[in-house]
Amino acid sequence: MSLSDDTATRVDDGPVRKRRSLRSRRPAVLGAILAVIAVAAVVLVVSAGGGDERPAGRAAGGGPVAGGTLTYALAGTQVSLDPAVAATAVTGLIDRNVFDSLVAQTGPDTFGPWLATKWTVSGDGKTYTFTLREGVTFHDGTPFTAEAVKASLDHVVDPATKSAYAASLIAPYEKSRVVSDHVVEVTLKRPFTPFLQALSVPYLGIQSPAALAKPVADYRPVGTGPFSYVSWEKDKRVTLRKNAGYASPPAGASHQGAAYLDTLVFEFVPEDATRWGALTSGQVQAIAGVPPVNAGKLRSLSGFTLNSQETPGLNYNLYLNQTRGPLRDVRVRRALSAAVNVEELVRNIYFGHFPVARNPLSRTTAAYDPTAESELASYDPDEARRLLDEAGWTKTDADGYRVKDGKTLTLVWPYWAEGNKEQRDVLAEGIQAQAKLVGIKIERPAVDTGAFVGKYLVGGGYDLVDVSFARPTPDVLRFAFASGNTYAKAGGNVALVDSPQIDTWVEQAAETSDPATAATDYAAVQHEVLRQAYVLPLYTPVQLTAFSAKVRGVAFDAQTYPVFHGAWLEA
Repeated sequence: MSLSDDTATRVDDGPVRKRRSLRSRRPAVLGAILAVIAVAAVVLVVSAGGGDERPAGRAAGGGPVAGGTLTYALAGTQVSLDPAVAATAVTGLIDRNVFDSLVAQTGPDTFGPWLATKWTVSGDGKTYTFTLREGVTFHDGTPFTAEAVKASLDHVVDPATKSAYAASLIAPYEKSRVVSDHVVEVTLKRPFTPFLQALSVPYLGIQSPAALAKPVADYRPVGTGPFSYVSWEKDKRVTLRKNAGYASPPAGASHQGAAYLDTLVFEFVPEDATRWGALTSGQVQAIAGVPPVNAGKLRSLSGFTLNSQETPGLNYNLYLNQTRGPLRDVRVRRALSAAVNVEELVRNIYFGHFPVARNPLSRTTAAYDPTAESELASYDPDEARRLLDEAGWTKTDADGYRVKDGKTLTLVWPYWAEGNKEQRDVLAEGIQAQAKLVGIKIERPAVDTGAFVGKYLVGGGYDLVDVSFARPTPDVLRFAFASGNTYAKAGGNVALVDSPQIDTWVEQAAETSDPATAATDYAAVQHEVLRQAYVLPLYTPVQLTAFSAKVRGVAFDAQTYPVFHGAWLEA
């Protein structure tokens, strides 16, 4: 999920450099999105500004320049600095620059050394023994050892951590054993082939045991990464500074020493127009979430470059809670799907920049099955009306909504203001209007973060929830549809699917070492969730990132989080 219980949200009240406010005085448009932006399943190193013909990391007058501050404006906000707690895109993006991982993902199913120089896997697939890099130091001055790996993994699965995502990535984790200062043995309860991929993401970044030992209220993110934490001004910005002693990039990284930048600032700017204006006026050097309406003109705007990449993992989907009300009936679920002209809405709102989705899984994700879309109840209003009639919703009220046993066919879709981005509120209005044409009423109660989590995600008082989740592995289907992976258990099963058959498929796929078997199982899941209409795919999120042409050397990891270790600013 993209939202965590805000139990670990803390603000650093220490002195920070004053900056001109970039936030609009207008209230943020309400919306509901659980999104993490990511793309290719390979490490992609690009010049910040893919359209620039000069080699990445090279200025017209020479090589990289040290110093300076890069300010990057984000569409979201921060709910926790602890990667083990939160699952927001913002957390992953910021923490990727603070925390190193044990391994790096180098391809769809390949991994290279990072903090672990090598590893072995036992014959039964349940024990991983990692040999660790020596001479690495945390930002607080403590040495990186096997104890840090054990402390970090134990922290993730500790119920007191209240992980919203990370714990689900290593669900079979049993224990870690320190063999020596630089050898750690990790034991799983069962074979789990996505384990290395899970270890590569920032949510399982290795943390300082000394920092983790402090009271929750005093938590500060302390890793071994190229930047260290300075401050967090809640709902405004996070500031990082260069780790001058950094010497532990992943194997094969183009830059091996300390970061070139002195300071890295992440500004939280939820409104598209404000964020766009901040870039074009020079207040910031880069922005995430370029408004699609502006993306075309950016390509021809002098002094700026645009990077565009599709995401892997779960598309931006609408999930139907099949445990309550009218949606317990598959005919009603399929009627809602048939009532919505997804292609028209996406084309008109996103100007062709975001592909229409017809599968819960992005087409850039391994094991994506294009034949699964045959199960989707595609746009057909007449079929939607027929299904509703068949389900007994034959009467209508004065407003045209379907009625059965004296009750209006009403679906609750909570509207979370802090999560709105990519005009998803506008898309929701279109869905709401088209559903009404066949007699389905969709209510959009506006809620704050606390109510969204407590009343809805945990409490289950919703019929619809919209979610996207990027992860470059088809194991994300287990996250979204396994019965044990509800939000309350750090998972993404917001449709509250409880299918023994789906559970068998996703668990078998996670345990097998045979890629063909896994692909067959993942394909079966894609077919089944569309057949049962547990999900209505909407679009594939695309990372539209804009940079000033002065920004050089930005890389994107396998999750397509921008990595600023090798970034620098031209004079």
